Amino acid sequence: MTTGPPRRAPSHGSEAPADRLIVPGRGSEVRMATDTTPPAASGCTRPEVDVRALTEVLDGEYAGIRNLVRTNLVTHASVLEEADELGIDAFRERVRELVVEMAATGQTGMGFPSEYGGGGDIGASIAAFETLAFGDLSVLVKVGVQFGLFGGAILHLGTERHHRAYLPDLITGRLMGCFAMTETGHGSDVQALGTRARYDAAAREFVITTPGDLARKDYIGNAARHAELAVVFAQLEVGGKSEGVHAFVVPVRVGGEVAPGVRIEDDGRKMGLNGVDNGRIWFDDVRVPREALLNRFADVSADGVYESPIENPGRRFFTMLGTLVQGRVSVGGAGVNAAKVALAIATKYAVRRRQFRAAPDTEEQLLLDYGLHQRRLLPLIARTYALHFAQDVVRTQLHDVFSGTEDDAHARRRLESRAAGTKALATWHTTRVVQECREACGGAGYLTVNRFAALRGDSDIFTTFEGDNHVLLQLVAKGLLTHYASEFEDLDQLGTVRHVTGLAVETIMEKTSAHKLLERVRDLLPGGDEWDREAGLFDSEYQLAMLRYREEHMLAGVARRLKRGIDQERDPGAVFSQVQDHVIAVAHAHVERLVLEAFVDTVRALPESGNKDALGLLCDLFALSTIEADRAWFMEHGRLTAQRSKAISREVNELCRKVRPLAVDLVDAWGIPPEMLRAPDLVG
Repeated sequence: MTTGPPRRAPSHGSEAPADRLIVPGRGSEVRMATDTTPPAASGCTRPEVDVRALTEVLDGEYAGIRNLVRTNLVTHASVLEEADELGIDAFRERVRELVVEMAATGQTGMGFPSEYGGGGDIGASIAAFETLAFGDLSVLVKVGVQFGLFGGAILHLGTERHHRAYLPDLITGRLMGCFAMTETGHGSDVQALGTRARYDAAAREFVITTPGDLARKDYIGNAARHAELAVVFAQLEVGGKSEGVHAFVVPVRVGGEVAPGVRIEDDGRKMGLNGVDNGRIWFDDVRVPREALLNRFADVSADGVYESPIENPGRRFFTMLGTLVQGRVSVGGAGVNAAKVALAIATKYAVRRRQFRAAPDTEEQLLLDYGLHQRRLLPLIARTYALHFAQDVVRTQLHDVFSGTEDDAHARRRLESRAAGTKALATWHTTRVVQECREACGGAGYLTVNRFAALRGDSDIFTTFEGDNHVLLQLVAKGLLTHYASEFEDLDQLGTVRHVTGLAVETIMEKTSAHKLLERVRDLLPGGDEWDREAGLFDSEYQLAMLRYREEHMLAGVARRLKRGIDQERDPGAVFSQVQDHVIAVAHAHVERLVLEAFVDTVRALPESGNKDALGLLCDLFALSTIEADRAWFMEHGRLTAQRSKAISREVNELCRKVRPLAVDLVDAWGIPPEMLRAPDLVG
């Protein structure tokens, strides 16, 4: 919930006439512009954007580490060309070399304790990773695998003995490892993994076994070439009893050769990220010492007694996985920054490229002066800014939880939900942005030299790894339905569904009853049933109220559908499956509301300035274009008249015209090093 007075923007000229229809002539010569400064829109006072100051706002408290990463990106900018020029084996080696060189500067170790050579700052480590996404994404993902997944598992699931043994060499890149969780037969359903780890009390060893090909570890980054150790997730068996999934440190290479009992295959070429050596791993009764168990949350005594401070197996499992949430936070932030690169290239191209004359006695028109081109790019810039500020919130929550500032069960549940939702929306946004920007650059955007091929191929997997986005949004919805209660962690998958569809529904039905929902809305904006028609479109409270109403109405609808199925004594799993589309819509609406709140809060906190005015325009553009995109729902549910819907579209067009003169400054404020905009045909 935001606080403070509403942000009200000045009138944006809703009565302005529509753009004249321009019919392009045939055979117009296409040329690049020399003067890219557009005339101001009619009646518009153009805010003065201080690019350097806006970059400082965006970089926030982590400006120092972000600038270190930018410096390293420029130093190693040649990797962008090498990705196209080198063969796959040579490129993988080059990426590994760069990761080790960057580690020597300290940028990749910020999240590890200082006593082992790290920076002791989780938030800084996320900021560094986000910024690294301006460059080659194979380097980014290699860093993520080595320091985020492998290193994060050692740090968060292990204890001091593991930290002493592995962290110093891991942080420098002298020890390379991989994170072996996903299997060919199981990805999102981690609790059902097939790999086995049986404790042999006589030998005081664990025996790691792959029972069949569906249980082989697959798509494992660093596995095919470089990893010496793997953090292997397996079903622990002690004294013939299964204790659920636990993590073990297992050697996969010794002296550069594959370890005895281990089989590794290369996954081969992928759609992108071919600088990362993904592979498959099988274990044939591989023995590791008892100390190989990462034992922060559970241990096995020498004589074979299983011990854990968390008695319930379900809660123990969720607690273990919860410590790895920083991967989702990292991927969401990286996705936002990859989108920035695409938008910077497309925007700069659009203020250089001229095409078609508006009249016989005029020069050809810049692409970004066309209303449609503004519609294609500028709302995406606004949404990128919104997601940037939403990422700031989840990064701060992560830092607070892991530093102990706010570390209780409820805070962790909120963090896990927000991280999942932000990652989903951010990475879908990345995919959309890269494709739209490629198309907006025409044939030149299709050339490999102009970066879009790599951006699209390398970022496409972001929607899938660290959790499939649809699965993540179901996690968000379950949190909403249970109010982030920890009780559902005590249950297996079927029990969770029954809990969500049963007891939790009654609470949601009470909370989101139509009467109470409308009461809350009226408290925000007086005006009875006409509240949405009387509020100003540029009143941030109106914008927020619209998104809150959509979210809560959808949540109440899901609860009613679930309750109806349970009252009919239908199978809870089948009931939940039939409403999954509704569940995803609820989660999406919830996260969009959080994103808008983050944007509004940021703008309100800024001192009066041209930058605040510029961000206010972007905030309005994001809010109104979001409402416009779902206008059918708002109209179906009586929150938007046809007349007001048309007014919103007119204002989105007018906002685009107002943002147009600021576009280059707005993308420059992201601080992307020019060397990362490797698009000579597009940005010069």
